[in-house]
This record gives sequence, structure tokens and C-alpha cells, in this order.
Amino acid sequence: MNNIKVGWCGIGNMGVPMIKNLMKAGFTVTAWNRTRQKAEALQQETGTGLADTPAQLVAENDFIITMLSDDAAVTEVFTGADGILSADSGRDVLMIDMSTVSPETSQKLAALCAGKGLGYMDAPVSGSVKPAEDAQLIIMAGGKKADFEKAQPLFNAMGKQSILLGDTGAGNKAKLAINLFLAIVVQGFTESVLFAQQNGIDTATFLDIVNNGAVGSGITKLKSAAILNDNYKAAFALKHLAKDLRLAGEQGMHLPAGSAVLNTYQQAVDGFGDEDMIAIIKQLAKM
Repeated sequence: MNNIKVGWCGIGNMGVPMIKNLMKAGFTVTAWNRTRQKAEALQQETGTGLADTPAQLVAENDFIITMLSDDAAVTEVFTGADGILSADSGRDVLMIDMSTVSPETSQKLAALCAGKGLGYMDAPVSGSVKPAEDAQLIIMAGGKKADFEKAQPLFNAMGKQSILLGDTGAGNKAKLAINLFLAIVVQGFTESVLFAQQNGIDTATFLDIVNNGAVGSGITKLKSAAILNDNYKAAFALKHLAKDLRLAGEQGMHLPAGSAVLNTYQQAVDGFGDEDMIAIIKQLAKM
């Protein structure tokens, strides 16, 4: 057991396995979640501490990690009543936001943290639930080199690679680019499956061809079973990928393939937003 204490905000599909890996590496973790029942369930399973407010985490920990759904949720945890910035710890605490948010949100929060004497890094991840469980995430960081080096033991516990890409917001920009690529690949993959089906090709046979050929990839292999089993339980919810595409659009993404997938995913949110991103095949099947 080391002496480093970590506060964690956001116990979702990704947060739980990441917390478990930190604890496995010997870090003491105290968690806060808007829905307290989830935090209590995690405490019963793993022995994490529980905080009543995000502000409480600042007073008691060396690092605060936020892993939340969107810009609004992250901003609320920092700036709301009993939020992180309402605390006055007098301690050297580093904030690490691992959510996927806009670079502008990270830059704004970094400035607010600096005004309180707190460090801040954006450090979103590439990888969904299974890589999170296996500590195989890729962590894309933006911020100061000294803060990145300070956070390295935590990153090593949760991922297979961590990269400092530049100043605050650089990690967010890289994550949006990665998720743009992901959306293009997933839509191309599912369109090809539908085209094969429409032309009488057995789906299992076609997926075998894809995954054993040059166009096969980690994502096609990972999602083939979902298509075959008609199982769209969310590992990475479609609505979150649609949100990331919207953020990419706000950063100036305007090229043909990106614009097309942004349109498709936005159309799919109402019907399939809570399902896995591969449920885009259902939207495409309607078109």
C-alpha cells in the first residue's frame, strides 16, 4: 500500500474498473457519485471510501480524478455548490479530468483551478470497458510536464500507454480525433454488413471474412459478436459518441466522412442513444 490518496468523481461503466485498478496498485481511493447508491455499492464491493461532496475530496486527497459524461457534468462538479472549487484545502492537489469534453472547457477549468492554487490536467482515454478492466487504456494528456510526471504512477495503473500531447486541451483534441476515426470505422463496418446482408451473404461468414482480412481490426473483432447476437448493451453508449462528434464539429471538423457520420449518429440518438455505439447499424438499416 502506498500513501497516495485519490478522490474519484463519477462511477460509471468506465469509472468502476479504473478505480479497481488504482486500488489493485495500492492507491487509497475515495469516491463520490451523484447517485449515492452506486458509490455505496462500489464501497461494499471494493472497500473504497465515500465522500458526501466533491469539495470533501479536495480536503482529503492528493489527486482528484473526474470521469463524467459531458461538459455540463464536469463543469457542475467543479463549479457547483459543494463542488471542487468551493473547497479551500491549502494542499497541493492535482485535478485530472479523464472525461471527454471540449478543449475550451478544460482551459476554463484549468484557469479556475490555478486561481485556487490547484493543478489541472485533461487526460481522456482511448478504450472502452474491456480495456479499462484490463488496464489497457491509452491516456492522452494535456497540461504541464511536471503534473504529467506526478500523475504517471496513476496512469500506469490504469493504462498501457500515456502521452503528454501539449498544453491544456491537447488531450481533448486528440481524443476527439480518435473518436472521429472510431465513428467512421464503425459506420463503414456496419454499412458493409448491411450491404452484404441485402445481397444474400451470410452475416457470420461475412464477418469472418472481414476479421481475417486486411480490413479487420480490433473494433471489428470486438463488435462482431454484438451484431451476431443482436446484443447492444452499452460498453460505449451511442449518445456519447454522438456527443464527441458534435464536439469535433465545434472544433472545425468539416470533411466529408466526418460530416456524414456526425449526421448519422445525431439521427440515431433518439432511438438508440442508450445502446452501444454499434447500434448505429439499426439506424442505418432504416435508411
